[in-house]
Amino acid sequence: MSGLIGKKIGMTSVFSVEGKNIPCTVIEAGPCVVTQVKTVEKDGYASVQIAYGEKKEKTAGMPLVGHFKKAGTTPKAKVAEFKSFEQEFNLGDIITVDIFADDDWVDVTGISKGKGFQGVVKRHGFAGVGGQTHGQHNRLRAPGSLGASSYPSRVFRGKKLGGRMGGEQVKVMNLRVLKKFPESNLLLVKGSIPGAKGSYLLIEN
Repeated sequence: MSGLIGKKIGMTSVFSVEGKNIPCTVIEAGPCVVTQVKTVEKDGYASVQIAYGEKKEKTAGMPLVGHFKKAGTTPKAKVAEFKSFEQEFNLGDIITVDIFADDDWVDVTGISKGKGFQGVVKRHGFAGVGGQTHGQHNRLRAPGSLGASSYPSRVFRGKKLGGRMGGEQVKVMNLRVLKKFPESNLLLVKGSIPGAKGSYLLIEN
């Protein structure tokens, strides 16, 4: 599956030919530089490693600086591998948004927004214990019973409880590319995409 590394710019909406308002996300896709070409003979599998975004040399670390110098480029912020490009690439080649076309279907992977520590109502959609009657006090958003007290006298592993929410890798599949803008390396993709503005994305075709 071929693809690019990109960055989420934000959301907007466009009108279709029929006059329907379509919500969409603007993505800056590339340009990405090929930093390694892996082969079955040398690495055990075939893939193309690409990099995107600038990074200061002093924060990259000497091993990565040497790795990027082999490709003739500066240190990059995000690196990813893709296993099946239609065309062959060499070390140092630039891959742009031109690998996509209007009306293509893509899968987009991003890191969802972090929500911090949340209770069971927000995190898992619990309804709460009930009303404020019959002697209850401040129990509306409580999780309720966690299990029997006599046996097994413990909470089973995997019980839905409060905890840290968000900040997880999420993949949204089958999003339609409404339009590409090669002059500015932008993609207009129908629908919403996980992550905050400026976060890195993997766009797979």
